Formats: sequence, C-alpha cells, structure tokens
Amino acid sequence: MAEIIGGKRMFGFGVLCTAVLTMLTPLAARAGLGYFIALRIVEGIGEGVTFPAMHAMWGQWAPIWERSKLAGFSYAGAQLGTVIAMPICGILADSDFLGGWPSVFYVFGVLGCVWFVAWMLLVHDTPAKHPRISKVERDYIEKSIGVREKMPTPWLAILTSPAVWATSAAHFANNWGFYTMLTCLPTYMKDVLKFDIKSDGFVSALPYLVCWMSMNISCNLADFIRSRGFLSTLNTRRVINSFGLLAPAILMSCIGLVGCNYVVVVVMLTFAVGLGGFCMGGFQVNHLDLAPNFSGTLMGITNMIATIPGFLGPYVVGVLTNNQETRGQWQKVFYISAGVYVAGTVIFALFARGTEQSWNKPNGDVSFRNNRNVSYSVLEGDNTANGAIVNR
Repeated sequence: MAEIIGGKRMFGFGVLCTAVLTMLTPLAARAGLGYFIALRIVEGIGEGVTFPAMHAMWGQWAPIWERSKLAGFSYAGAQLGTVIAMPICGILADSDFLGGWPSVFYVFGVLGCVWFVAWMLLVHDTPAKHPRISKVERDYIEKSIGVREKMPTPWLAILTSPAVWATSAAHFANNWGFYTMLTCLPTYMKDVLKFDIKSDGFVSALPYLVCWMSMNISCNLADFIRSRGFLSTLNTRRVINSFGLLAPAILMSCIGLVGCNYVVVVVMLTFAVGLGGFCMGGFQVNHLDLAPNFSGTLMGITNMIATIPGFLGPYVVGVLTNNQETRGQWQKVFYISAGVYVAGTVIFALFARGTEQSWNKPNGDVSFRNNRNVSYSVLEGDNTANGAIVNR
C-alpha cells in the first residue's frame, strides 16, 4: 500500500490511528475487557504499517551510501522514545493529572496527533515532490538512487528469493531474543534474582538505551565501511549482522554461569538485548539493498514473520519454566534464545545478498538504474561518495 499511495500517507495515518485509539484506551478499559481487546487489535493494525511505510519512504529518499545511517537514525528513534517515555509514564500515573493513569494515554495520544500535523506539512514522498529541497540535494539523491517506476509487485520472485528468506530468518531470530527478554525480564528479576519489582522500571529501560546507541553506531559504521570500499555491501551486512546476533547469543549462554549476582546478570541481559541493535546495520536495511522499489513490501513480509516471537516467545518461557522459577529453568530459555540467534546468523550469512535483485527492475532490465561505478558530487564537490567496486 505504501508503494502505491505513498509512504507519507501510510505512515502518517497509521500513527494518527494509533494516537486516537491511545486516547480512547481508558474509555475502552472502563467499558469492559472485550472493548479493550478489540481496541488494542485495531491499534496494532494501525501501528503495523509503520515499519513497511518507513522502508518505502527510504527507498525513495536514501542515497546508496547513506541508506544504513538514515534508516538507522529513524528507527532508533523508537528506542530513544521508549527510554524517555518510561519515566514520564511513571510520573503521570502517580500524579492526579487527568485522573492519574489515564493521563498517560491522553498525553501521548495528543502528542501523536500533533506529530501527525507536523509530518503531513513537512514530509514528502519523493525529492521531486518536495517544495523546499535544494536542486543540488535533489539531483544528488535522484542520481544516486536512480529513476523510480511503479511496477506490479513480483510476488512469485519475492517469495522464492533465498535472499528475502535469509533476511526473514535474521529478523525472526533478532526479535525472538528481543521480545522474549523484554517481556519476561521483570519476571526473571523478581522471581529468580529477588529484586524489588518497584525498581524494575529504570532497569527495564536500559536495554532500549543500549539498543538506541547500537543502532546508530552500526549504521554509521556500515556506511563508512561500504563507501570507503573496505568491504562489499554483502560482507558488510554479514559482519555487522553476525555481531548483532552472536554477541547476544554468547551473553545469554553465559548468564547461568554467574550465579545470582544481580548487577552482573542485569548488565549481561541489558547488553544481550541492546547489542541486538547492531542488526540495524545488517539485515534491517538489507531490504533497501535488494529492492528499493519494493522495500516496503519486503519489510512487511519479514516484519510479519518476525512478530511471531512476540507471542510464541513468552509462551515458550511459560512452558519451560513450568511455574518453577529457578535459575536452571530459566537457563533453558537463554540457551534456546542463543540457539535461535545462531541459526539466524548462519542462514543470513549463507543466503543473504547485497546487490539489487533483477526483479526490482522492469523486465529485469539491468540498465534501469544508474551505473553505480560513478562518483556523485555533493554540495559542489565538498564531499564525494565513490560507488566504485564496493557494491558487489
């Protein structure tokens, strides 16, 4: 949808829908459980369009050698927003403002609506539609990403592409550890580490902070490596993605070896989850490498698969712990998460690709996009992004 009507509208109205429903949440909660669940389902549908729509936007805006850092900067905002929102939610819930806990939903819902107005006024689907962009910047972007044409979605080619499934596997693996740990971490700290649950709010925000930093570091590093020709795009994605999955796998495997030392365990868990942000410079921008014209569609597919751990992971935790909240039972959870991380790493390393796929072009025309072995001058030659050799 974002590739048809534009990422601007899809993303903007998705957030607006979520914001309005957020404001209605206290009303639905008071009306009954059924109303609350129905509202949350619809809210999830509205929120579900955001990642694919954003990828569709970057497919139109991100120059080849800036894809990682631009996409990473935007997606990292979700992690930073969580860090900022957590203490604000606590303050609002404990206050008498607008009834206490309902104020959390009212305040953030209103902020979402205000953001929507700014988004619709300031953002445009393509450089050609932007009324305030300079000619130098527009020419640079359009020369870098090539001409865009609307084409029918090549569903068969996409669904039979090993590269797409490799990205899906890495996305699934990353989300398995991320969702499993973040949803179950407070339970582990309370029942196993015997840590005061009232202090969990601050600790629970730490993984998001580390993840925000990891995403920005990995994406800037990825573009630096690619643009300087140190590694090909494919090998850059492989190396950074492997670190983003294997580092958490190692940390999770070692958690059971440090006993019940609260500080050490929390540090290890924080980095086990947070270092997954390095995957932003790996599989999470690989959609743009494979098919800029269909990057929104690809993100929709991989993100759909990657939401499965959101409900499957906590279920597995419940089965494995079996109401026996012991360190030994939880170590099984950590080992399984580590195994999923390793599997995702191997599949991505073997089957991922770093070049634009033939089905991204009309009739597989290799001349559809610019020759990438060209240097584009930015701001009258002050900076040069040399495309030679590195995009193999």
